[in-house]
Amino acid sequence: METVLIPLEAFFVAILTFFSGFGLGTILTPVFMVFFPVELAIGLTGMVHFFNNIFKLALVGRNANKSVLLGFGIPAVVAAFAGAWLLVNIPDVKPLFTYAAFGKSIEVYPVKFIISILLLFFAILDLVPFLEKIRFEKKHMPIGGILSGFFGGLSGNQGALRSAFLIRSGLSKETFIATTVVISCFVDFTRLSVYATRLSLSDINDNLTLVASATLAAMAGAFIGNKLLKKVTLKFVQTLVAIMLIVLSLALATGII
Repeated sequence: METVLIPLEAFFVAILTFFSGFGLGTILTPVFMVFFPVELAIGLTGMVHFFNNIFKLALVGRNANKSVLLGFGIPAVVAAFAGAWLLVNIPDVKPLFTYAAFGKSIEVYPVKFIISILLLFFAILDLVPFLEKIRFEKKHMPIGGILSGFFGGLSGNQGALRSAFLIRSGLSKETFIATTVVISCFVDFTRLSVYATRLSLSDINDNLTLVASATLAAMAGAFIGNKLLKKVTLKFVQTLVAIMLIVLSLALATGII
């Protein structure tokens, strides 16, 4: 079942998330968790996410903004390492609160709840008309990089905060997508290097076929997304990012993911 379901979802989600700059890993992880233990699911999802980003890098990487890569990307990588290290070395954190729904107990953890508040804040900036003119300048880039990188390494949700920040930095749609892809590649490599300490070689080898098929499906989706890029506007991308931020923030705040 997983050999069909996971690649199929990877394909369709990759088309949608090509424009937003985040979401593939966030949506795929719960699907992997249906079939695998949590730690293995996060690791396998990370591999699909990383290899798909390498492919996207070849497609659009040349359009990345170098000053944003330096100002935002370097702090993000350093902070991602710190967050990932903290994840694998701190003891289990107790839930912020627990509630019952759909016949089961759902736990909401502090880190994800904090991220949900931040995402909702950025989404409001994109959707409220009189706040649309707010832009983040070069001097703000390190702050955005640290926030997105740290929480990405700590929770695995590394793309949403990055996209929420960069979509308001005055970049064109092509430059926005390319810059998020390049930064994502470096952050993925950093956090996967740390996560790898929790996975055995046999766990990875036993699931290489699934990872390969899901990666190829995601690449096909990214290829289609790139072909559709010329037909979409920056406003469409901004609105899509805002809607996905709201959905993700609600999912995190309620413990669904």
